Amino acid sequence: MRKRLLAGNWKMNGSLAGNAELLGVLKAAKLANNRVEVAVFAPFPYLNQMQAELGGSGLAWGAQNVSEHPGGAFTGEVSAGMLGDFGCVYTIIGHSERRALYGERDEQIAAKFAALREVGITPVLCVGETLAEREAGITQQVVARQLSSVMDRVSPAAVAQSVIAYEPVWAIGTGRTASPDMAQGVHAYIRSLVGARDKGAGEMRILYGGSMKAGNAAELLDQPDVDGGLVGGASLIAEEFLAICRVAAV
Repeated sequence: MRKRLLAGNWKMNGSLAGNAELLGVLKAAKLANNRVEVAVFAPFPYLNQMQAELGGSGLAWGAQNVSEHPGGAFTGEVSAGMLGDFGCVYTIIGHSERRALYGERDEQIAAKFAALREVGITPVLCVGETLAEREAGITQQVVARQLSSVMDRVSPAAVAQSVIAYEPVWAIGTGRTASPDMAQGVHAYIRSLVGARDKGAGEMRILYGGSMKAGNAAELLDQPDVDGGLVGGASLIAEEFLAICRVAAV
């Protein structure tokens, strides 16, 4: 049985004092168990705090982005090796906000995936369609393009050993959520797409990243190919995130 993963993506939010309070609540709840793993994805300036606060707690932590370059004259960028220095287990790449707001291309995201693999950090690769793409009936084509770009760069086996997050872009921060059947359909397609090229896809964890909340977590997680959630705004509210994690732990 695949171990569920609940990933809290803080986006560009946080403060030293506020982080300490939230992390204190999460640590006290002792969320991690044999059924679920919990990880926090903080902005770069707070990774030192994550390492200091969460070491030995059973909670994992990671970054929200990474450069595809190992080092050099890339002002403002952060390399995979630097993230490794701060104990990051995971790093999010290809988030819809990075694709839409910063113009990140499939090829660049594939290069970031490779850079993380080089230093032993597990990529959390985000894929998903916009509302226009869903309405045009090309969800599978979009997801296939995004995944194939990475599989062609690093190998299908490397993708099968990573974490995939399906985020229907039209459901992020809008209050809209894909129905459980809709989410399951895309998750199953993702597993079949990777599985057609590597048998390890059966163990690959696929997270739902479209406004998972305490109120809809149970029905989403009940789907056979939904292995957890990439949780945005709800991960900043301790009781809401705890409620989602408790559902996942059942």
